[in-house]
Amino acid sequence: MQLLLDTHVLLWSLAGDERLGERAVDLIEDGRNVVYVSAASIWEISIKRSLGKLRVPGDVLAEVDAASFIRLPISFEHADAVAALPDLHADPFDRMLIAQARTDRLTLMTHDVVMRRYDVQLIAV
Repeated sequence: MQLLLDTHVLLWSLAGDERLGERAVDLIEDGRNVVYVSAASIWEISIKRSLGKLRVPGDVLAEVDAASFIRLPISFEHADAVAALPDLHADPFDRMLIAQARTDRLTLMTHDVVMRRYDVQLIAV
């Protein structure tokens, strides 16, 4: 399975947060699965950190690499795919994650109930 972690799931995974749940942890840690982290999530974390809205200890990029997650850049195709999404979610970072999941046929792992309303392969945590 090819998983794309949303920002909350990424942060919970890196922190070992129990909100992630056993099933999600098992899927993320299963070596048969490929786990992607979007540049959109890193961008969101960076913005929120700089505004003082998010405290994240350590070097997120180093932790992503240490966890053997795959870095997913934002392509022109991803950016263009956002335009085709129904206007269900106002968060531009989440809209990008949905567009990436749809474009690259990834399974989005999320806690966000609004993201569940999109036509995208999804695992709710």
